[in-house]
Amino acid sequence: MHLNSSIKVSTAQFSDKGVKPQNEDCIGIRVPEQPALTVKGLAAVIADGVSSAEAGKEASETCVKNFLYDYFSTPDSWSVQTSAQKVLTALNRWLYGQGQQYLDAHRGYISTLSVLVIKSCVAHIFHIGDSRIYRLREGQFEQLTRDHCAFVSSDKAYLTRAMGMDLRLDVDYRSEPVEAGDLYLTTTDGIHDFIDRRELEAIVRSAQQANEGDNLQGICERLAEVALSKGSDDNISCQLIRIDELPDANADDVYHKLSDLPFPPFLEAGMILDGYRIIREIHASSRSQLYLVEDVASGTRLAMKTPSVNFEDDPAYIERFILEEWVGKRVDSEHVVKVVVQDRPRSCLYYLCEFVDGQTLADWMRDNPRPDIKTAIAILNQVVKGVRALHRKETLHQDLKPDNLVMTSEGVVKLIDFGSCLVAGLAEIDTPFERDMALGTATYSAPEQHLRRKSTVQSDLFSVAVIFYEMLTGRLPYGDAYEKGKSMQDFSRLTYQHAYQFNPMLPVWMDGALRKALQMSPELRYDSFSEFVFDLEHPNKAFMQTVRQPLLERNPIRFWQITSALLLVAEAVTLWAWLGHGGVS
Repeated sequence: MHLNSSIKVSTAQFSDKGVKPQNEDCIGIRVPEQPALTVKGLAAVIADGVSSAEAGKEASETCVKNFLYDYFSTPDSWSVQTSAQKVLTALNRWLYGQGQQYLDAHRGYISTLSVLVIKSCVAHIFHIGDSRIYRLREGQFEQLTRDHCAFVSSDKAYLTRAMGMDLRLDVDYRSEPVEAGDLYLTTTDGIHDFIDRRELEAIVRSAQQANEGDNLQGICERLAEVALSKGSDDNISCQLIRIDELPDANADDVYHKLSDLPFPPFLEAGMILDGYRIIREIHASSRSQLYLVEDVASGTRLAMKTPSVNFEDDPAYIERFILEEWVGKRVDSEHVVKVVVQDRPRSCLYYLCEFVDGQTLADWMRDNPRPDIKTAIAILNQVVKGVRALHRKETLHQDLKPDNLVMTSEGVVKLIDFGSCLVAGLAEIDTPFERDMALGTATYSAPEQHLRRKSTVQSDLFSVAVIFYEMLTGRLPYGDAYEKGKSMQDFSRLTYQHAYQFNPMLPVWMDGALRKALQMSPELRYDSFSEFVFDLEHPNKAFMQTVRQPLLERNPIRFWQITSALLLVAEAVTLWAWLGHGGVS
């Protein structure tokens, strides 16, 4: 996948102890190579160790060095916010834990921290303490962070928030669009407390006209000199990041960068492509073809997926097809089909994955129209494991259905087809063309997907609940009218059909769990898959107390058995009365 952002920046930074005996500030900038520059962005970090805490220097160094390492080690599929917040939470816990080892509170590991991550065309800012981030754009000089300080007098203040100060971390986060020519400045209080805003802006302005990165370095040093001349009695640190060029805004250029590989030719059994012999076509649709192939060298059987020539000039389709392989390579689960990492060059666009010799869940359900509940839950648990493996990579499947689940002869269920996946980390990357918005399959998609609203974990949860409902009943929870819904009003008019109406063996509390998972509004569904599965496996008293359906709805077979018995008794009584009162003349 050509994840290639053409963002270009110039950077400079400076840090000095000033008049103090040691420098407790720490700064760092990392502009990674491709493809990390596109999928993770670049990062600038500045920290100021609190002087009253004897381990302030160690705290600031830990914050900067660990963030720049750990952030770029998080999964590529994670969004910037998820990646950064997880790293910051772990850092804060470590700092707080180190500080708690000392009885003397003045020996804490406490530091301010300001982080600027620029990914694609968006700046992500994470901030705690009183270091600062400014932006100069088209003559407007703006402070993007706010100081977490409380003033006790006109010249005395103390920090109210900082890294390592409390086990609970409260970091400010904001995101802002980036424009070419933007200039970002980060500073510690040794600079911004001693240079007034007007003079600070005047010095920084000259950086926008600088043609070389070396000139930015001179401006950083100039800021330090001015702060010292104005009586700065603290460490002095600053950074400058200038946006010289943003990613390509030309759709044609992006289209040509998506893939250097042409679409494959028409494939037939017996043909050999890049050392793989085509055995047979497994499946074909208007969007792709799937073939069973054999590696000529090793004899290994694999599945080969190829794009449809119908979309040869559609960049949104090509991006999504390439994304499938990208997603599959990053998920490791027994219940997700494995994408094969190839060790030989490709002559055209396709990808390989393990060949799963088995049947789809749709076929299994046709062969087993009324499975026992224990078997159905065992299958559900495997499906959930596969889906959660994707969710841990901040990836939504968005097209969960029985046809996208394959069961091996050993009974192992595997999730296939990543063609509709939404990856949070990649969704943040701007593109000049309109992305292909996957809708999934109407029968199994949540209402918000029908309405092209934001998908969430609860959207995949809804789809899994529909599959489980159908597995147990052979029906759909809202009937055939569901997939015709065009608005929220349409969906709100539909009535949930209790699963025990179609399967008398299904307990009321299990139906209650299904009903909650299948709510039209995602906010009313379960927050997590684990809660849903737990309620399916353990009777929830809340569902048993709230359900008060008539026996006809609760257990129709039992209702008709009782009705028939009563009719039989009534008929017997009538006959007895007739005979006892001279029914024979």
